[in-house]
Amino acid sequence: MTAGDDVDYYGLDELLGEEERLTRATVRSFVEREAAPLVTACHAREEFPRALIPRMAELGLFGAHLKGYGCAGMSAVAYGLVCQELEACDSGLRSMVSVQGSLAMYAIHRWGSEEQKRRWLPPMAAGRVIGCFGLTEPDHGSDPGSMETRARRDGAGWVLTGTKRWITNGSIADVAVVWAKDDDGVVRGFLVEAGTPGFAARDIKGKFSLRASITSELVLEDVRVPAESLLPEARGLSGPFSCLNQARYGIVWGALGAARTCYLTALAYARERRQFDRPLAGFQLVQQKLVHMLTEITKGQLLAWRLGRLKDAGTVRPEQVSLAKRNNVQIALDAARLARDLLGANGIVDAYPVIRHLLNLETVSTYEGTHDMHTLIVGRDITGLDAVR
Repeated sequence: MTAGDDVDYYGLDELLGEEERLTRATVRSFVEREAAPLVTACHAREEFPRALIPRMAELGLFGAHLKGYGCAGMSAVAYGLVCQELEACDSGLRSMVSVQGSLAMYAIHRWGSEEQKRRWLPPMAAGRVIGCFGLTEPDHGSDPGSMETRARRDGAGWVLTGTKRWITNGSIADVAVVWAKDDDGVVRGFLVEAGTPGFAARDIKGKFSLRASITSELVLEDVRVPAESLLPEARGLSGPFSCLNQARYGIVWGALGAARTCYLTALAYARERRQFDRPLAGFQLVQQKLVHMLTEITKGQLLAWRLGRLKDAGTVRPEQVSLAKRNNVQIALDAARLARDLLGANGIVDAYPVIRHLLNLETVSTYEGTHDMHTLIVGRDITGLDAVR
């Protein structure tokens, strides 16, 4: 083994605790033995490998970073390593776990009543109940404040009307966290159970990205929900934004997993593939690309680790998460594109995972805040000024 084989050029393992290394090894073994053999076929068929859900639950991956209610209570760094190993296989795996835990479960854990927490979180942690998170709308992605979904008071309950789009887990979810504006224009969160009259989830097909992931449109046509479906502690956009920040943190680590797979695939290919009577790895331009990939991955690893320690200490700021999401997804995209280039024509076939990761990362770059939106978030933080539109 040479220095590049384990993608730990700066000895990051020395910065991890024993439990964190064990978590990573356990999830990596699960991915290699159980998930990886299924992903290529699931990608081709546009389906999520649902058979893996019980095993994910058994490993404590749902709501892994949450405490109590049957959740594993992992450190932020350990949870980050979970996301890294899942996305090293496919972004769809990490997305499913992220939406279940960091969006749906976190919304209930952070903003729900004690009764809601006791009802929903244990079965969600056990994988018996699947959740989704309804914020994005057909005409409102980066600007959720302009959402059109409405929640109208009706006696003791509420009536929800609107459409949500690009919703991971939508059609398999037993409960949806739906964000809507009330009669006063205040954003509120509601727990809508599958099967409620007027509520439907329709899968979006024809995707070239995140094909091994369920993506749906939620339609709410005068959906009547009881008063106890309201998340009582959430008022305004701070509710959904706090959830998005949890999901963005997982992406910071997950993108590194995708980048690692692309880099290792390109490295192995460059060593084995011969052109002009020598391995590709023996050419200057090839080495330059490999070194660039390794350098950026190493910087991203250190950025993710420091962010995780800040999160564990309770001192992390949303803007710091934005900087890391922006950086790590971009370097992962760069790594995937360089790996595709190094593999030549072989880079576009599913015999190698590179093109699948490249396509997936195009979506990862868009959801939970685009590269440009996170640029503006960090820009406002360091200047104190909103950028002129």
